[in-house]
Amino acid sequence: MIFRQLFSAETSTFTYILGCEETGNGAIIDPVLEEVERDAKLLKELGLNVTHILDTHVHADHVTAGVELRKKFPQATHCYSIHSGVTFTDGLTLVKEHDVISIGSTIKIHVLETPGHTSGCLSYYLEDKSKVFTGDALFIRGCGRCDFQQGSSSTLYDSVMKLYNTLPDSCEVYPGHDYKGMTKSTIGEEKKFNPRIFAAQTREGFCEIMDNLKLSKPRFLDVALPANLLGGVKQ
Repeated sequence: MIFRQLFSAETSTFTYILGCEETGNGAIIDPVLEEVERDAKLLKELGLNVTHILDTHVHADHVTAGVELRKKFPQATHCYSIHSGVTFTDGLTLVKEHDVISIGSTIKIHVLETPGHTSGCLSYYLEDKSKVFTGDALFIRGCGRCDFQQGSSSTLYDSVMKLYNTLPDSCEVYPGHDYKGMTKSTIGEEKKFNPRIFAAQTREGFCEIMDNLKLSKPRFLDVALPANLLGGVKQ
């Protein structure tokens, strides 16, 4: 399997490329609009034809490159959760818990619903459970905020527990963002060291932490949310 992790510094967003070496088909997870030329160039250098654009949720901090990537790879389908609330239909595939997305002949990606940061959050894990792409549900020693966009700290607690219970400790965790220079973790590490879960001990303790973060709103919220509901079209 071809695998690349890419970083967009302005919003500390990770994008991931997965490719089937046998067929040349590929998927891209959480692409960022400002990085579309970089990503398209790399995909072509790797000999990959994108068949799936997988967004983990409707982002509030950056605009997805979904629409622009489909101009370059028109056969690609743009995947969101059935609970995401997106309003576009062109090239859209809505996915749900237990769906399996095939990339070429060698890659199978399983869909896990992990709401809480938003109501339509998904995590995507490989069939052998060696890697999981958690979006904003689970970060390295953290997790996504729950104070807007249908967020719920209690629901997010359940989603993190689902990740812990579904995947082995050895499974590598690749988050949607990192703000401290980290690139990956494992389920086992997060069980031991994630302060928002480990320190809290209980659902109530987790909700107390999450409901009192007092974070400022994302810088690009007013642009990103309406654009992403349309698959990446700025208004």
